[in-house]
Amino acid sequence: MHVRAVNTAPDSENKIHDDSVATQYGFRGGLVPGVTVYGYLAAAACQHFGPDWLERGAMDVRFHQPVYHDEEIAVSVQPQPDGRARIEVTGRASAIAWLHCERPSMPADERPLERKPPSHETLAAGTILGAIAPRIDLAQSRVSAPLAPELHGRVHPAILLALANQIFVDNYRLGPWIHAASEVRKFASAKDGDELHVRARVADRYERKGHEFVILDVNIAHAGRTIETVRHTAIWQPRTTR
Repeated sequence: MHVRAVNTAPDSENKIHDDSVATQYGFRGGLVPGVTVYGYLAAAACQHFGPDWLERGAMDVRFHQPVYHDEEIAVSVQPQPDGRARIEVTGRASAIAWLHCERPSMPADERPLERKPPSHETLAAGTILGAIAPRIDLAQSRVSAPLAPELHGRVHPAILLALANQIFVDNYRLGPWIHAASEVRKFASAKDGDELHVRARVADRYERKGHEFVILDVNIAHAGRTIETVRHTAIWQPRTTR
């Protein structure tokens, strides 16, 4: 599968997607969001496994190097002996996808939404984030661009993963930050107009090579039922190069 990548967030609050700011961190331009790149990988997973992947799919994805706006990228699928599939944008992102039979983990407790400055204290392991309750509106969504916001009549996976970003930025007043990895487990799909309930807690925080990382455990539910869980890794404070 070939896709001409789209920077779906050039005007977002996260200025790592802005060309002038991204160059201060050593990049040659604004980064295509990780959730958008995940969307390309997820579309390939759905092609490989069929629409059932939208109901009980799993993917562990890592982002190695940036994808930039208007680049034509190739997404490859390599079936594995155990029935899983390795899906890659060579050199940029890699994932293992499969159909799972796990049970959803318990969601985090709820706290009132309060936007705080990020710090070692406010991002301490065990911190419960304020919950959010977004309603899916596919007419307003472009995070999967240039791919359609639906797959087989269901919400595109990129739109659901973007909620892990949303709960993070709705709880913290972040500077430029980078989505590094996600471990996604699907338990049901969503459709246009669904009101979802998103909760999260900080699972871990650490420093590596000058970058400050945080890991969030995110639970996305609809009508009282978990439809997706995500272990979401972000660099909340990247090192600068100039």
